[in-house]
Amino acid sequence: MRLSPLLARYDRVLLDLDGCVWVGDEPTPGAVEAVAALREGGKGVAFVTNDARRSGEEFVRKLWRLGFQASLEEVVTVGGALQHWLAERRDRAGTAVVIGSAAIWRHVEDAGLRIVNDTDLAGRADVVVVAGHDDFDYKELRQAVQAVSRGAGLVAAGRDGTFPMPDGPWPGTGAILAAVEAATGERALSVGKPEAALFQTALDRAGDGGSALVVGDRLDADLAGAEAAGLDAAIVLTGATGRPAAEAAKDPAPVAVADTLADLVLRRA
Repeated sequence: MRLSPLLARYDRVLLDLDGCVWVGDEPTPGAVEAVAALREGGKGVAFVTNDARRSGEEFVRKLWRLGFQASLEEVVTVGGALQHWLAERRDRAGTAVVIGSAAIWRHVEDAGLRIVNDTDLAGRADVVVVAGHDDFDYKELRQAVQAVSRGAGLVAAGRDGTFPMPDGPWPGTGAILAAVEAATGERALSVGKPEAALFQTALDRAGDGGSALVVGDRLDADLAGAEAAGLDAAIVLTGATGRPAAEAAKDPAPVAVADTLADLVLRRA
């Protein structure tokens, strides 16, 4: 199978993971073949994700387990973006309260911050980091709200309210962040999609020069993020967005809407 005429026009492809490459622990239909065809066609490939639950290494292992070839350099995570942002501002943020997975805790510590959850210092933390994870509990929310209310900065991994799973949507970082913002009256700085930084990092990793296409399932994260980075975007319908909404999107509008990644990428004989 060859690449579709649309994909033949681009040199690099930036792929969202949840809802585009996979849903839960299953690849979307034909996704393995589609990614392989991109590589065979000489396209630079990067995977860009707002999912803060796993480290880059964990994403690489999952990609291989599901049948994809991938290197750590090709996976651009929001955790890495958080670490970069915190490290750049370390002089203003020495302690942190963290809502997030073990992977996010490691990123915060690697940025040079001391995590003070469950200590007497929690209420006086310099910054609160919010990233959705499966073990979120009320105590985390309470400590985050108290720290922000006393002046801590607030930074989040993104604003995605949900992410697709086989049994229906699961709450994402945005759902937890909304609770912190509602309780404090503060608005977080978000470093994930639709901010341009993740896409710019992915471009650097996907090869030198040439045109690039973002492929994702969300209008508010993938399509808007591509516009922020000055890139074209295509929407697939295996995740958060249905066809009527995708086809009605304007300013920006996707360059294509397809049922699956495979339908977008592969030229059927």
